Amino acid sequence: MSFIRMVCLSQVVASSAFMLPSKGNVKSSALQMALEEAHQNDQEPSDYLPSPNTISTKGSSSRRAMLSKVAGSLVSTVAIAPIFDATPAGAEVGSLPELADTNAILQGLTVNVADQSQQDSMISFLQEAFDFKVLRQNQAGPITDTWLGYGPEQLSIPESFELPVSSFGEYGGHASIRVRYDSKSIDALYRKGADAPGDNIAFLQVGVPQYRISKMVSNGGNVIDAYGIVNVVSPCGLPMRGIVGIWPDPMMFVAINCKDVAESRRFYEQLGFFEQEYPYARPSKGMGQFEPLQPKGSVYLSTSPNAMGILLLQGPKRKKITPNPVLQSLNLVYRPSSGSSDEGTGDEISFSDPSGTGISFVSVDRFEKEEKRTRI
Repeated sequence: MSFIRMVCLSQVVASSAFMLPSKGNVKSSALQMALEEAHQNDQEPSDYLPSPNTISTKGSSSRRAMLSKVAGSLVSTVAIAPIFDATPAGAEVGSLPELADTNAILQGLTVNVADQSQQDSMISFLQEAFDFKVLRQNQAGPITDTWLGYGPEQLSIPESFELPVSSFGEYGGHASIRVRYDSKSIDALYRKGADAPGDNIAFLQVGVPQYRISKMVSNGGNVIDAYGIVNVVSPCGLPMRGIVGIWPDPMMFVAINCKDVAESRRFYEQLGFFEQEYPYARPSKGMGQFEPLQPKGSVYLSTSPNAMGILLLQGPKRKKITPNPVLQSLNLVYRPSSGSSDEGTGDEISFSDPSGTGISFVSVDRFEKEEKRTRI
């Protein structure tokens, strides 16, 4: 029986980060080599998420340009050699026992806001409508970053966590939303009250004990429907779905509309994701009006049952999938393969999936340094 299962038996909980052990491990590949190469020249890790849309690395050397070209060619053909493997030896993300046999997790997502007013509205919306907490903050030049979630992001058991007294909300490993505001940007990414500016992101699903529709509206959210569940476009343009229920970490998954589910599935499997049992926040498991069944033809993937996942949905046939510019990236934290440097870097690698969803990588060591430095 896993550590978290033992805690489940000891108390009624409202939120946590993990449930079951998993498989998954990093394997050497062309993309992995590029990621490892990007670790050689460390700089301040306060800005490790580049703009997605195309694969990129920060840095000007021809060597890094070559690495970007190699990785870009792999991604563009959706023929990335797998960077994860099922071999458990040496696999871990941090020191949490639930992640002892996986080499990467989907740690969260980054959204861009257009101005300070939208930043304030988005933070208040998450806090007041869905009970998010501000976990971290950072100011670097014109860029203000605020991380929100339901508990500590640290990839270790917090010193203050004590069985059986502490709730799951005090355990480590929670996912987060990074709200990013660049005061020098002039891009009007989204007008409050409008439909989402793009359709590749169907929604971010959260399973919470309660949500407040009045606070969604008062903070600039656009409520689409609220019959048993609520679908709402947040003040920054990120679509969200709220389910009244209980899930270890309330940030359950990101649902992505795909041009071709099979193509997107192959893409994510080559990044180490694999099919998991679809998560439900209610005991009825979709057999009621308060939580729908898994959509027909969809595929739920994650690098671990203990981590946030993605739900691949088939988009409308013969319709182009348009990237939502508000979502900068899905953020993967990974452990480089044995023998490689894990000291962080000034060069970041990001690219987009077949539906135009940005993906960004950061090493475990670098994430832990950044998380500790910006924690409030």
